[in-house]
Amino acid sequence: MADVARRSRSGPRPHGRHFLRGRALAAAIVAEAGIGADDLVLDLGAGAGAPTRELAGRSGRVWAVELDGALAHELERRFAGTNDRVVHADATRLRLPGEPFKVVANVPFDRTTAILRRLLGDPSVPLVAAELVVQWELAVKRAAVWPSTLTGVYWGAWHRFALVRRLPPCAFAPEPAVAAGVLRVERRAEPLVAARDRAAYRSYVRRGFAAGRPEAPPRVFKRLGRELGFAPAAHARDLDAAQWATVFRAVRAAL
Repeated sequence: MADVARRSRSGPRPHGRHFLRGRALAAAIVAEAGIGADDLVLDLGAGAGAPTRELAGRSGRVWAVELDGALAHELERRFAGTNDRVVHADATRLRLPGEPFKVVANVPFDRTTAILRRLLGDPSVPLVAAELVVQWELAVKRAAVWPSTLTGVYWGAWHRFALVRRLPPCAFAPEPAVAAGVLRVERRAEPLVAARDRAAYRSYVRRGFAAGRPEAPPRVFKRLGRELGFAPAAHARDLDAAQWATVFRAVRAAL
């Protein structure tokens, strides 16, 4: 397993672990993810193995990634001889596959943002889609069409987000203090920004949110607003991912 992850045999156990209580719920989440027999699927923070068990019957290959040594050992015992590969590693430092892959996971709540950054921060990562159980507030924020956020605008150049299910605390053991949601991430068929321009785009979006609006000549911004449907005085949060990307491309073309 050392070829796919930076292993951590003695790392601390992560907090925020809340396992899905019912097998039927785990099966429904996996079914809604549209997993096929040819898919490589990662279960990040596999824990007690509820999604892993369902993925084993649907996908071609499964990586069950788990940091906790005792849980990883139990997963190895349970799934020995199957298409599940248990990877004892920190999901935030995992060496991701070099081939197209999907993710279906009930991720540790306190590591969700770090895991999302690992998956989405570099558009060259061949993530096809993800179905992630995360805290409700985070799922709502990532799926919202307004107000835009710096992170959402950047990730949105290559991925779409949707909130597909709400899970009350009673769906987990132990019960968390807040509800959860299933956040769906899908790679855009046509990216809004070329992957080779990701660094320039990230810098452009950061500067725009710091200034309160995208950097663009007033005349160009006003013209694009008429064409794309935002006001001449629109703030950074008022433009969606597609509008931000269009303004970026227009400004780059004018240089």
